[in-house]
Order: sequence, then C-alpha cells, then structure tokens
Amino acid sequence: MKYTVAAFYRFFSLSEPEALRAKLLARFEDSDLRGTLLIAPEGINGTMAGSASTIDLLLDELAESVGLDRAEVKFSTADEPPFQRLKFRVKSEIIAFRETKVDPAKPGTYVGAKEWNDLLADPEVLLLDTRNLYETEIGTFEGATLPAIEKFSDFVTYVREELGEQKDRKIAMFCTGGIRCEKASAFMLREGFDTVYHLKGGILKYLEEVAESESKWQGKCYVFDDRESVDHTMFTDS
Repeated sequence: MKYTVAAFYRFFSLSEPEALRAKLLARFEDSDLRGTLLIAPEGINGTMAGSASTIDLLLDELAESVGLDRAEVKFSTADEPPFQRLKFRVKSEIIAFRETKVDPAKPGTYVGAKEWNDLLADPEVLLLDTRNLYETEIGTFEGATLPAIEKFSDFVTYVREELGEQKDRKIAMFCTGGIRCEKASAFMLREGFDTVYHLKGGILKYLEEVAESESKWQGKCYVFDDRESVDHTMFTDS
C-alpha cells in the first residue's frame, strides 16, 4: 500500500476544541488514519497519513468542520506507514512561540512556491531559515542564513540580537510547512521590520510544486515522522 501523507494547518477561532476532537475521533478511530492533529483555540495543525481514500474523507470533514482549504494542504507519499498511532490532541496553541504573543492573523506577505525563486534572485533579500539547527543541517535553500537556533522560541532572541539593525532590509523566511512563519513573520512586523515575505506552504509545498530541475533547494527536508526526511521524489500532485 502506498500511503498518502497530508500536512496542513489553519489559524481560526475555535470555541470548543474538545468537541472537534471528539467528532474526529469518533469518525476515524477505526480507520487506517495515523498521525497527530493538534487542536487549539487558535486553530488546527496536523500531519496525517493513510490510504488516499481515508485522507480524502479527513480533508472533506475538515473542510466542512473548520473551513480547511484543500489547496493549502501539502501532499507527499510514503512506502511504509510514517506514523504508528492516531492522535487528536487539544493544546493551548498549535505552534508555541515562547511567551511572546503575536497575532497570526497579521503575518507577512505570502509568496507562492512557483514565485519563490524570483524573490530569491533579488540580491537585496535576506533569506532566513526559521527552523531548528538539526533541521537545517540536512538541507536548506541555496544562500539561506541559518540562525542555528535550538528551538523555535529562540527565534525571538535571534531576531532582536542579530537582526535589530536590519529592519529596513527585505526579509524572506521559510519553514517546513509554513506554520512557524505565520507567527515569526507577524513577530518581525511587530518588531518594526519593514518588509517580510514568507513561503506559502513552506518547503513541503515548494518540493511538491517546483520541478527538481528548477529547484533552489539543497539536500533533504527534515520531517517529524518515521521517514525522517523528504525530497522532491516523495511528492505528489494530489
């Protein structure tokens, strides 16, 4: 069996996270769906795997329940099950950002995967990898600046200590699936940076939509499942 892997998130106001968890668990606990979906008052964030038909059912349910747009989902494949269990977890946040409160509804400017290379060609752009050190060690975009942070919450300190004098420079940032950049770009704008772009859908959407022959990606992309990493060969145009 070929497994379809779907990575997605959506920021929105959710008044009853527990109710959504119960609904999804009742619908999918006896299916072949595996992976983790975080549910919080600020939205949902998950990477799930299963048969193509089960993933379709999940995305249909999330479209109806929380307005998830299938076009925003990142699809890849796996020959072996990348997750062993199914988990729907209620959390206080779907992506933690230290004690610094930012509004993810006010992020930087989105740049689509197919327009990303044009932005990288601008010599005035500072390309910033917002991921952790162990992720960047196995792959990143050509010419990227690597903050070498140990955890995402350290990004706040890095920006304030290392980039404080570059607030008038164009910043283009990226992460695995796009969710970290929602908060990171909102934070930088709040800190007074003039122009902040971020890769819509993250590296995963880029690997899915941009041909390997045209890619500026170097190496592999670390993922948080049993595959450990992915590259252009593991993506589908679902």
